[in-house]
Amino acid sequence: MVEEERACGNGAIERALTVFLAGTECPFTCSFCDLWRFTLDGPTPAGALPFQLERVLDEIPPPLPDRLKLYNASNFFDRRAVPTEDLPRLAKLAEPFAGVTVESHASTIGPMTVEFAELLSGKLEVAVGLETIHPVAIANLNKRLELDRFDRAAEFLAEHGFDLRVFVLLGAPFIAPAEAIEWTVRTVEYAAARGAERIAVIPVRGGNGEMERLQALGHFVPPALTELERALERCLAVEGGSVVTADLWDVERLPACEACRAARVARLARVNLTGIAEPSVRCPQCA
Repeated sequence: MVEEERACGNGAIERALTVFLAGTECPFTCSFCDLWRFTLDGPTPAGALPFQLERVLDEIPPPLPDRLKLYNASNFFDRRAVPTEDLPRLAKLAEPFAGVTVESHASTIGPMTVEFAELLSGKLEVAVGLETIHPVAIANLNKRLELDRFDRAAEFLAEHGFDLRVFVLLGAPFIAPAEAIEWTVRTVEYAAARGAERIAVIPVRGGNGEMERLQALGHFVPPALTELERALERCLAVEGGSVVTADLWDVERLPACEACRAARVARLARVNLTGIAEPSVRCPQCA
């Protein structure tokens, strides 16, 4: 998938190539996650990831995008997910890109992160799911992430000159719907204060079975498209210089008025690129 993103600092628009790699399943069975559907039952075979990446790059017409994102539905710095012997080949394939983004749980960030970064010709960015700082929700997401562990990971990345991208949830289970936007904003502020260059607000979606179970128990209410709009509007004012965007992956699944859905999504896409708030969409059918 090739998309455009707003860069931190100068606000320039860069093109990013996201490659979804198939590898081993993540050991952290987060309640909101459905990425396990696209993983392998056992460890990632050596050579499998470079093989997949090489095939994708062979199909991308020049000029190549500025950034390469390697998303493996797991943790890049887990040796079961990414065999150490594959790092040099992956880095070699990533040579044409000025920036390389990988995703990993905060607890896996360490020596392997430095090892991979030293092989790269471009700058490393690590995407970490913070999700929420709500004390009840974070304890019940099954993510096994304490805030001090996230803080240490953010400090480690900053000390080594690596960029930090953070994922924040909107509508996380165990948060009252009336408080959902407020806790999203607080979590974005928390990430920004710890040096996150980019922060993506991701609305929680059902479909993995567990979210439907939590919804039946009254612990989860799917966020609406208008809530994502309001959350992004408030997050644009967060101090710290972070680029905050709304994640529009599967946005058509969010509850919304069908008469104005397309206009609202288009507005979010524009705000993602400019960082400038626009007047709200007016719709007589959902006013």
